[in-house]
Amino acid sequence: MSVEELRPIDGLNLSAEYRALLRPGEAESDSAGTAHHLPRFFYEIGSWQDAHAIRLTPHFTLAELMLVDCREAELLLRHFPHYVPCAVILLATFLEDFRREVGAPVFVSANGGYRSPAHQIRGAKSIHAWGTAANIYRIGDTFLDDARSIEKYGATASSLSRAMLARPFGSRKGETDDHLHLDLGFVSLTPRQCSEAS
Repeated sequence: MSVEELRPIDGLNLSAEYRALLRPGEAESDSAGTAHHLPRFFYEIGSWQDAHAIRLTPHFTLAELMLVDCREAELLLRHFPHYVPCAVILLATFLEDFRREVGAPVFVSANGGYRSPAHQIRGAKSIHAWGTAANIYRIGDTFLDDARSIEKYGATASSLSRAMLARPFGSRKGETDDHLHLDLGFVSLTPRQCSEAS
């Protein structure tokens, strides 16, 4: 299955049950108190088989960027269809560029890609709810669990785009000591065939 076969939908047209979990277009404050609108447009994914078959880029499947654990809302974890913000394509494109730059496979952690606003890790205040963040635990044979590796690959990622944030190494808020956190900010993408008119 290819990117062209992804079906974009307006989250405002979802059932009330899904809207309550995904909160399409609603304002949410980040940890600094700055308000951002949650994604409104999503790709509808029919099964895990589809998620594994959909290649967003040559080296990244959709499944890699939407794998979550039992802390996700049950409806969004155990039942299909699943809905993933359209901006996940931008994240995959950046990760493909990053993979080419480092010359090695890039491995995304479970819960390291998209998490819905209903996920019980930090809720919507996590930028992962926009589908624009990835937690990388390994590059090639290197596990990213020390200052040297996290800072080295963080600097490489940051050099590829001014839009990319790589969290620094450390144990304080906004830092990381057991993975490389990369994000493109609170980006939303409206597919060409979708209207933003309410």
